[in-house]
Amino acid sequence: MNILIFTFGTRGDVQPFVALGAALKRSGHEVTLSTGQGFDAMIEAHGLTAAPSSINYRDLVETPEALAAFRSMSGKLRAVHVFKDIVLRQFEEMWDLAQEVRPDLLIYHPKGFLAQDIAEALGAIAIPTTLQPSYVPTSAFANPFVPFDDIGAFGNRLTHHFIDGLTFWAQSTTIGRWRRDRLGLGKSASMRDFFAGYHPEGVRVPRLHGYSGVLVPRPHDWTKRERITGYWFLEGQPIVGEAFRWQAPEDLERFLSAGPPPVYVGFGSMPSPDAEALTNLVIEALRFAGVRGILAAGWGSLEKPAAPGDDLYFLESAPHDWLFPRCAAVVHHGGAGTTHEGLRWGRPTVICPLGVDQPFWGRRVNALGAGPEPLLQRRMTSRNLAAAIGEALEPETAARAAALGNAIRAEGGAAAAAAVVSELDRAADLEPAAVTQ
Repeated sequence: MNILIFTFGTRGDVQPFVALGAALKRSGHEVTLSTGQGFDAMIEAHGLTAAPSSINYRDLVETPEALAAFRSMSGKLRAVHVFKDIVLRQFEEMWDLAQEVRPDLLIYHPKGFLAQDIAEALGAIAIPTTLQPSYVPTSAFANPFVPFDDIGAFGNRLTHHFIDGLTFWAQSTTIGRWRRDRLGLGKSASMRDFFAGYHPEGVRVPRLHGYSGVLVPRPHDWTKRERITGYWFLEGQPIVGEAFRWQAPEDLERFLSAGPPPVYVGFGSMPSPDAEALTNLVIEALRFAGVRGILAAGWGSLEKPAAPGDDLYFLESAPHDWLFPRCAAVVHHGGAGTTHEGLRWGRPTVICPLGVDQPFWGRRVNALGAGPEPLLQRRMTSRNLAAAIGEALEPETAARAAALGNAIRAEGGAAAAAAVVSELDRAADLEPAAVTQ
């Protein structure tokens, strides 16, 4: 099949889809991946065709409006209004690219939900995907995008419908106009469900859940339509492009061999309003805990201190699958990708969330005994962070994390998801449209 993947956002929104695309490529499909600026090298190094949009999501993440959206629901609503023109530009570019590629199948991240409408216009299939259990209602747990965990079966399901309704309210007018004016389509029931997907024969397509079923067990009230595949890890070295092959700096190798395994601290794509203060807090916490540390700058959350000392190493970035196995524990913001990557290697985990789904992953790590309770960044001090690191390094916690890592590594998420896509021509893999969720 000729497959077009749409995913938009930070590296955590892109890298797993590169992994999925690479697995589809190995299965014999032609794969084009479209995302924002800055990821072409990674995409092409794994044998996929890069089709970048004109939008730089790193620049967007660093705006005050985006930072506010991470922290509160009111911030999210303001961001919908502020970024409306950017969303419309993304729609235009998605439609232009789809007409050029003419895919048989579109696979889309929730931020690329227009893909199901584009598929309808082209007579193609659209498969929705997610990296969080956020888009299919369940009574088993509250929606990960709300700031609480379990409020009972009825309350849990209500939170999912609330988030779905809010999304529909924010986008329905724009999508309706787009369907009519640019795609030549009328109203559709799928407009109320941007996670519906599309099949020209009217059957229900499978929906891919790219997270660990060990970390989030399958809810009892989901149908067979929901495929929890395991997380989509980018395995092995790139297949092309020697320049893209990462080599560890010699001074990093020396630091790692000069003492006990360090604790990794990095907050990924979450920029800090005061990187210097956050860096000083982290350094003080590591020293209170009596451990060596590796600090990762990410997209500006931490910055290199003037005199880090022999017990610290500062880096811009490094592949997690290389670095995390060499660390004693990992401290991070709790994005889905970083959470899975740390646990994949059996590393006890301290999650310091800002917002969105990050507290959810922190609660799951704690519930499974692989780390302490999540420590919100706005309440973080050097003392309570040091205490959390100490708890993570307890032998019992480390043992639970190691066991969890064994189970996660066995899931084979990207290959499992590619197999679902490759078998779409089998009637048994599809549900009649009349089946209710």
